[in-house]
Amino acid sequence: MKRQKHNMDVFNLSFLDVISCGFGAIILLLVISKASEPLVLKTTSKNLKSTVQRLKYELDEVRQKSRTINLELVTTRNRLAEKKDRLARLRSEKTSLTAQLKAAQTDINARNKIEQQLETAMQKLTEEMKRLQSMKPRPVRENIIGGVPVDSEYIIFVIDTSGSMYRYAWNLVQKKIREILSIYPHVKGIQVMNDMGDYMFSQYAGQWIPDTPARRRVILRRLANWTPFSNSSPVEGIEGAIASFWNPGKRISIYYFGDDFSHGSIQDVLNKVNRLNRPITGRKRLVRIHAVGFPTLILHGGNWNNVVRFAALMRKLAEDNNGSFVGLNGR
Repeated sequence: MKRQKHNMDVFNLSFLDVISCGFGAIILLLVISKASEPLVLKTTSKNLKSTVQRLKYELDEVRQKSRTINLELVTTRNRLAEKKDRLARLRSEKTSLTAQLKAAQTDINARNKIEQQLETAMQKLTEEMKRLQSMKPRPVRENIIGGVPVDSEYIIFVIDTSGSMYRYAWNLVQKKIREILSIYPHVKGIQVMNDMGDYMFSQYAGQWIPDTPARRRVILRRLANWTPFSNSSPVEGIEGAIASFWNPGKRISIYYFGDDFSHGSIQDVLNKVNRLNRPITGRKRLVRIHAVGFPTLILHGGNWNNVVRFAALMRKLAEDNNGSFVGLNGR
């Protein structure tokens, strides 16, 4: 009997082996790649954290630099504003100084003009003095001290209380009043008014203040700080004193203390005083008017024309009313 031979398909067996080996290799690759994936992720995570921390640090540095730059910017703006303010002040000061310079130049020109007027007035006064010296001297009067008659029974002080007098001459005013009171040991009455006609003691308005040592001390104490309003004109005070106290049976002396005559007509004042201080028939005027001039405007700057007008008014007023005019030199 013949042995039968079995046919085997070699190709099919080999193909299956190859396919199995391929699948095995793929599975092995997958296993290997999955095993290494956590390590890669861990390394990547660490790198990312380091990068984030570095970026945060750089961000903090940028923010700090930004704050510093902002502070410097604010400081620079403040300095710029200060410099602008200073520039504006300097411009304002320049404008003010320019105006002051112009005013000073105008004042210098005005003062030069006044000095020329004063020089002309002084020349006229000198000519008047020469004329008076050529006249026969008056007979010597009794009861005269320092050229001032002291035969009155009542005395009235009329005092210019303006700013120039109070600032520059008040101590001298008090000194001269003490000196005048000392040459009148006792009188029948005293009164004190300012150049506006306001009374030092309102309770004695229109009345005579009794003359006692105590009352004289009160007058001098009150005078130290007595500063009622004044328009720096002698007219109201002198006219008010004469109108209130003129009496045909009383001998009265008015002492006016002042430094300038700024407005009004000299002749109008003389005419009105002449009407008020009328003489009794066959006798002289009953109210003597003396004047003491203080050189405040000359020594401390002022309108010299007012000084000349004051001197002219007081010289004539004293001459017409049996008194004396004394011009002080500051002492």
